[in-house]
Amino acid sequence: MTTKATPTPGVQLVTPKDHTLIMIDFQSQMSFATKSIDAVMLRNNAALVAHAASGFGVSTILTTVAEKSFSGPMFSEITDAFPGQALLDRTSMNTWEDAAVIERINEIGKNRIVLSGLWTSVCIVGPALSALDQGFEVYVIADACGDVSEEAHERAMERMVQAGVRPMTSLQYLLELQRDWARAETYDMTTGIAKKYGGAYGLGIIYAKTMFGASEGDHKASAAVAAE
Repeated sequence: MTTKATPTPGVQLVTPKDHTLIMIDFQSQMSFATKSIDAVMLRNNAALVAHAASGFGVSTILTTVAEKSFSGPMFSEITDAFPGQALLDRTSMNTWEDAAVIERINEIGKNRIVLSGLWTSVCIVGPALSALDQGFEVYVIADACGDVSEEAHERAMERMVQAGVRPMTSLQYLLELQRDWARAETYDMTTGIAKKYGGAYGLGIIYAKTMFGASEGDHKASAAVAAE
């Protein structure tokens, strides 16, 4: 039997409404010892993820550990994307062992979890493996996580992938939420986030739009003109 292709997305692709994003322990004390990724890049990637989630209306949980007594506030690049949202502060290193976080996850009621935070080997491995054990589907945004060394980060990612976690990156997360440039209602927001936080890709968007008014959806209009 011949397999027939159809123009439909795969079920493993994330969409704005099918998952809960949990951003964990993006705090000063945790970032001081993070060496697997440059601190500026880490903050940039975390901001990209936060603003993508906020812009697309993704169910998002922000959680900290010992915010007032030890670790400090969550990065403002993240909290600015969710004005007025309460942060769930914990004592547990494993977010999945915190009753308030689990209560919120159950209130949201989605079976797909996306994680990012510090450190990969502790703050991300704990909830990732715990959620998998309880039947959740888990994604980790690898470049919006960091650890005390490249070795620590890579071994943590490897351990999670072997257990069934699906890795992705921050820019991939944004573009997967958009996924079609014909979605005009979120086009300006997506390209705006990319221009601000998308590194060289964002510079390319700025250049193309400034120099010749290019738009990622223009190929359809160009094709229609050519057909005439």
